[in-house]
Amino acid sequence: MQAEVLIVGGGLGGVAAALAALRAGRSVLLTEEYDWLGGQLTSQAVPPDEHSWVERFGVTASYRALRDGIREHYRRWYPLTDRARRTTALNPGAGHVSRLCHEPRVAVAVLEAMLGPYRGSGRLRVLQPYRPVAAETDGDRVTGVTVAHRHTGERLFLTAPYVLDATETGELLPLTGTEYVTGFESRADTGEPSAPEQAQPTNMQAVSVCFAVDHVDGDHTIDKPAAYDFWRAYRPPFWGDRMLSFRSPNPRTLAISERSFTPNPDDDPWLVQADQRVSPGDGNLWTFRRIAARRNFVPGSYDSDICLVNWPMLDYFEQPVIDVPDPDAQITAARELSLSVLYWLQTEAPRADGGTGFPSLRLRGDVTGTGTAATGGDVTHSGLAQAPYIRESRRIRAEYTVVEQDLSLEIRGDKGAVSYADSVGVGMYRIDLHPSTGGDNYIDVASCPFEIPLGALIPRRVENLLPAGKNIGTTHITNGSYRLHPVEWNVGEVAGLLADFCLARRVTPRAVRYTPGLLADFQNRLADSGVELRWPDIAGY
Repeated sequence: MQAEVLIVGGGLGGVAAALAALRAGRSVLLTEEYDWLGGQLTSQAVPPDEHSWVERFGVTASYRALRDGIREHYRRWYPLTDRARRTTALNPGAGHVSRLCHEPRVAVAVLEAMLGPYRGSGRLRVLQPYRPVAAETDGDRVTGVTVAHRHTGERLFLTAPYVLDATETGELLPLTGTEYVTGFESRADTGEPSAPEQAQPTNMQAVSVCFAVDHVDGDHTIDKPAAYDFWRAYRPPFWGDRMLSFRSPNPRTLAISERSFTPNPDDDPWLVQADQRVSPGDGNLWTFRRIAARRNFVPGSYDSDICLVNWPMLDYFEQPVIDVPDPDAQITAARELSLSVLYWLQTEAPRADGGTGFPSLRLRGDVTGTGTAATGGDVTHSGLAQAPYIRESRRIRAEYTVVEQDLSLEIRGDKGAVSYADSVGVGMYRIDLHPSTGGDNYIDVASCPFEIPLGALIPRRVENLLPAGKNIGTTHITNGSYRLHPVEWNVGEVAGLLADFCLARRVTPRAVRYTPGLLADFQNRLADSGVELRWPDIAGY
């Protein structure tokens, strides 16, 4: 099969890239390994991590259309209260991590609606569930990618003048021989204050397999997981307690903090202030990433809130899942950790009344697209998220690599982040690194609102492969800021527009960056498409 643009990976970056290329009139092949498009927002079940100004500026117009579409979907189809329906900035879950906490299936519906006209016209062909297994190259160009069906093994050979890697782990980089980096770079290479003296390529951020629960009458306790005794006793040296507890390090201070857990606290959704400048919002784990607040809906519609579990105790950092002999075995171990967390919550977690266990917690696999809500007290183990939440990818060796000194608030101060002449977007998030496979604790550094340089999207050698997700030219450190939902979308959108621009002008991405006239024309094209290139005068956090 062939098209003008081949996008391997249907996460947020992949969908944004496809939409950009399709709106430009290009034909697109889009592949995705899992059953849902949308990656971290859907199959990984992670509510959007966004900056404090997201409702006003700092994201692309198409990302804002996605957010607006999610809210409109609730208004049109869900039994919202009148108060909730009238709210412009509706937060369906009233979660503290985001101003738009919602059920992942809603995002799937909106993304599919955005892509729908192009599927109908035949200019977009989506191949699911397919994953890349091989690639062919000719010198510095990728000539084709082979993908295999996840279940049947059926193989397809796909070709296009431009190939975009929007996979969660940069799967095309080793397959195509594109030079890349993993894990920590050395301080000698990057000059970053938070980097180690020596490079640590196998030291990568934890992955997490998320899941959703509600709290309803009955005993919904799952079978005891096979690895439960191991995880129950597991005590990381920096954790301050057993990992299966409500005690863990505060990411910003590293002081040991105790979080609460109160299912269905009957709080007022209108009093939730989801602002990372004020608080990370993780004091009560139930409301931290809540994706359905029952008081936003007509009484009787929801028997319980729905809580999305993506908490510190879910982080799997025993082994990396990239460039290891059997990554599926590590993901299976991460799933076993998640089931152990659920079983611990149901049977042993301390309650405020002095008792232990919350057997009325029910795994909501129907919410994550992996199972059915229990009706008679039985819950299957298929109810975890479809895909693991991958925080860190392989990263291209790029024409420009973003380093800590470019955006650290402590280093940059009131100067703000470095402003790049080749800016192709903006983003904002603290440098937020979870515990890693090398035994490191959190690294959490205040950040300035930053720009996305085009140089970070251009491999040093390969000419027609573009990164379209977390695989751009960041370091292990700065990946912590550039890995979140709106930035991944911005990167993907730019990659799709860049492929179209290069096809139309018959130039290479490298030429666009290094030719002032071409760069100015491309940046004007981005601005016309609703991609913000600069921040107003605001301070970081």
